[in-house]
Amino acid sequence: MGSEPRRAIGIDPGSARLGYAVVESRSGGLTLLACGCITTQPTMPMPQRLKRIHDEALAIIQAHAPREMAIEELFFAKNVTTAVAVGQARGVALLVAAQSDIPVSEYKPMQVKQAVHGYGLATKAQVGEMVRVLLRLDTIPTPDDAADAAAIAICHLNMLSPERLLSR
Repeated sequence: MGSEPRRAIGIDPGSARLGYAVVESRSGGLTLLACGCITTQPTMPMPQRLKRIHDEALAIIQAHAPREMAIEELFFAKNVTTAVAVGQARGVALLVAAQSDIPVSEYKPMQVKQAVHGYGLATKAQVGEMVRVLLRLDTIPTPDDAADAAAIAICHLNMLSPERLLSR
């Protein structure tokens, strides 16, 4: 049972750019299946931006069939308007997971950095380099939102669920 592959989608929420990465974990290591960003234009009305995020996220999940979602927890930002927009995009991602019957795990940015780099205050560049190394890629995924989403997926796949602990 422990050798069954796990496939997760990592989500770095944002309303202008929502990063995503689908990563599979097998006994041979981690493999990046897809990554990128769902982008929206600031000039679009927010309902249309959220619909685009919904529709594209749903299409990604249908295309790559992840069985788990890992998403970054919302942190309090200085700019309330930005925090609200990110929260709305995050809510849409959670809705897509619920519609797809995919369980969701949430991680704080510091947890992701600790899991991927070993240091909770690692820089974006340090995390991106570790994502490149752990996924055996030639280059760091771009833009940063895609690399961050990959880091979130890696963090999740490296966590042991209670079921997996019991099967050891």
